[in-house]
Amino acid sequence: MADRLPPYLDGLEDILTSLDDSFVLSIQINRPKARNALRTNLLKELADTLDKATHDDMVRAVVLTGGAKVFAAGADITEMADKTPVDVMNDPRSGYWMAIRNFPKPMIGAVNGFCLGGGNELAMHCDVLLAGTNAQFGQPEINLGIIPGAGGTQRLTQMIGKSKAMRMVLSGQFMSAHEAEKAGLVAEVCEPELTIDKAMALAKTIATKPPVAARLAKESVLKASDAMLAQGIAFERRSFATLFATQDKAEGVSAFMEKRKPTFKGQ
Repeated sequence: MADRLPPYLDGLEDILTSLDDSFVLSIQINRPKARNALRTNLLKELADTLDKATHDDMVRAVVLTGGAKVFAAGADITEMADKTPVDVMNDPRSGYWMAIRNFPKPMIGAVNGFCLGGGNELAMHCDVLLAGTNAQFGQPEINLGIIPGAGGTQRLTQMIGKSKAMRMVLSGQFMSAHEAEKAGLVAEVCEPELTIDKAMALAKTIATKPPVAARLAKESVLKASDAMLAQGIAFERRSFATLFATQDKAEGVSAFMEKRKPTFKGQ
């Protein structure tokens, strides 16, 4: 089947898209040289695409992937290095994250390789996650002197429970695909070469269901966990911004960019 590409899918730099007669929009993060780091332009393109897809009757489900080797290794640290707390508070990225969060149609995530920091936060915005056996999930922001800032502390706790979330957020340790499935973060684990195909198959099945019912089903399931989510995310974001005034944040980012071990002083 030939792809149908509406105008809103043209001219994109950081994501690859396709849409065919199955009513499934495929979106692939496309910054392989940067391990799919989520720079601002990438989030803008993704948010804008999902916003347009909301109103496109030819889109009934979405598959989001980073490709065969990496989903997204985190935020683009080079963009964070010189930000102040005020910069973070005024950052347009917050609006892009909200647009992604508010996408009303079913979205399936296909995760291979690293899914870390902002990448894991993005994956958790998906309604169902499938992972290759090579997938690794994590929130290692503490190694930079900061915390997750796009809902990571909140969604991760809801999905895998307080103790496991605390271990990941406080230690920066990664979780394997099988551990993630056991914890409830991932719905299914398969061989890496099958992850995207399985996600597409599930999305195509969902796309055959009545669209209005699918939207309301998604909204209804999310209501089970959304009661305190907005309040928690707002607190997380304020804390995230506050940490950009600390010396430890500056040291953490510098050490990361210089490929050395950081020395934190609690300042």
